[in-house]
Amino acid sequence: MVKNKIKMETRLIPQSPITTKLRQFLSRYSKPLIATSIRCSSSPPNMSISPETGSDRRRKVVVCGGGVIGVCTAYFLAKNGAAVTVIEQTSVACAASGKAGGFLALDWCDGGPLSSLARTSFNLHRSLSDELDGPSSYGYRPLDTLSVAIDESHSKPSSNVKNLPSWVDGPAQKSKPIGSAQTTAQVHPQLFTRCLMTNAVEKNGAEVLIGRVDGVGFDKKDGRVDSVVLNDGRVLYADSVVLALGPWSSKLALVSSLFRVYGLKAHSIVLEPKEPDVISPHALFLTYYPAQGGRPLDPEVYPRPTGEVYICGMSSTEEVPDDPEQVAPNPESIKILKQVAGNVSTHLKEGEAQVIAEQACFLPSTDDGVPVIGELPGMKGCFVATGHSCWGILNGPATGAALAELVIDGKTSIADLSPFSPARFVLKSKR
Repeated sequence: MVKNKIKMETRLIPQSPITTKLRQFLSRYSKPLIATSIRCSSSPPNMSISPETGSDRRRKVVVCGGGVIGVCTAYFLAKNGAAVTVIEQTSVACAASGKAGGFLALDWCDGGPLSSLARTSFNLHRSLSDELDGPSSYGYRPLDTLSVAIDESHSKPSSNVKNLPSWVDGPAQKSKPIGSAQTTAQVHPQLFTRCLMTNAVEKNGAEVLIGRVDGVGFDKKDGRVDSVVLNDGRVLYADSVVLALGPWSSKLALVSSLFRVYGLKAHSIVLEPKEPDVISPHALFLTYYPAQGGRPLDPEVYPRPTGEVYICGMSSTEEVPDDPEQVAPNPESIKILKQVAGNVSTHLKEGEAQVIAEQACFLPSTDDGVPVIGELPGMKGCFVATGHSCWGILNGPATGAALAELVIDGKTSIADLSPFSPARFVLKSKR
């Protein structure tokens, strides 16, 4: 096996002039990602990469996908003794995990199949933050969350609106708390994902390989997975394979033959206000009434401790391109988000805040709205984890920890994965 050193991508946000304070903060955030290197295993096309042999060798696991789900799985696998290789097309957190909001909620999934997983994962985020110095490594912080109604047709905010942060000075009509520092929090998703990957590499010997997954190989004798094939002909032999390719999961025939994963295209902008210190840590979930009428919009606003303000919304179902680098935002959606920003706060208006990112990403979604996590039916050693939609960052740690248990021990203790079993689609088909 040929081993080279490659550095993680250092441009964490699109290049632009930024304040000294923000530059210093990002430098501190990104230190564990930039100051170190990620080992990249590479070999010429058509060469096979085999695991070491011997009775005491570590279990070889190939994780396909370098987003938050794949990286969390790799982190816990490596921490528990597996020899892990993560395959990603371009760079770690290059798609939705690098462009998401990073909002975390303890109990917002209560009453549904995600309830237990979400609660476990929320608490696991706290533990990881303690372990990895989350506040300075990737912006972990608890925060208050508000539901705010904004009406464009009003010129001024109502004078009797309570619970409204002073920086929200647009035409707000209602505001109510929907989360506290005990029940809601945030991370910078790209920094979180890359921090875990770097930790897995430096402390537990994980590797990152740049390439595109073309298929999975199985032993003809017992039907167990034995390899991953890349589109350039490289073959990686493995004891187990984890498919965590987000909306790209359906590009593989063995997945699409069982269930559908489609992409919900979500848009976002990242702003740098001139006076970031006045923006308090309040996440805003808006009911936004356009002046021209019609159905209200539901954008979300997340101030970050970096001094940035992240605003997202305007989603639609579209075809997922083959390459994550080909994902581009729709200009009209970006225009609306900028308009929303200015009506939320004068500090976010054009001229008062610089736009440092206009972006879009695809959230992996399933037909029943429930993630798919577990071993694929009839495919021993081949596991899948996808379909987390807008809750991928929240549920990444518990998904990764539980899946690592399933791969290594054949059972889980940290979370019950039965509601997410891929077998449910086979049963539904038979019925």
